[in-house]
Amino acid sequence: MPALRRGLAVLRLLASRPGPLSAAAVARELSLPRSTTYHLLAELAAAGFATHFPEERRYGLGVAAFELGSAYLRHDPLERLARPVLRRLVDSVGRTAHLGVLHGSEALYLVREQPRQPTTIVSDVGVRLPAHLTASGRAVLGRLPAAQVRALFPGPFVDRTGRGPRNLPALRRLLAVERRRGWAVEDGYVTAGFASVAAPVFDHGERPIAAITVTFRHVCEVECGETWPELAAEIRRAADELTSRIGGRG
Repeated sequence: MPALRRGLAVLRLLASRPGPLSAAAVARELSLPRSTTYHLLAELAAAGFATHFPEERRYGLGVAAFELGSAYLRHDPLERLARPVLRRLVDSVGRTAHLGVLHGSEALYLVREQPRQPTTIVSDVGVRLPAHLTASGRAVLGRLPAAQVRALFPGPFVDRTGRGPRNLPALRRLLAVERRRGWAVEDGYVTAGFASVAAPVFDHGERPIAAITVTFRHVCEVECGETWPELAAEIRRAADELTSRIGGRG
């Protein structure tokens, strides 16, 4: 068991870095004896989970790790784990709930659960919407590095209803507010007469990988400044539960 835990720790370290690492760097990062590190890397390379670059004297992830990750995606684990969480949330709040992910500069909806009397809304499964306008998109964007957000929005901002951030400085200000608050809100940014509240879901590296959103009818002639904290508390509990179910940390 200790050897298995150490081997998995090596894989996680290799996966977390943008390029290959030397055995000495792996040993130093994980506080492992150098001889143990070389043995673990050799075994991982033999099984295809690590690749040795002899000219560079470094190690990176192998093809088997890629195949394992591809199999993980084929099994739709995030959606499967999210559905019961969303169902319980919908039963509690009586409103439509979604699981969404960031896909470039767009929010992509993967799962939708509806109450007994559903309302027709634009955010259906498979729909993509401008991430800066959606609560789900900004719930994720708010936890990303500023440079990454800047790279995602290099040009003109899409506008749907005349509300929402229209340039990068405005988006940054809104993300800062929502990050401090702990949840994102959109009030008629996507569809007039509807509002949404969203909270982020995190992976094992504390990175935002998805958001849980609740959408509902809300008519307001101008932006009312509502933040719906009681509803947000329910959504955050659901997001925390899904984070836990996938082995993440928020």
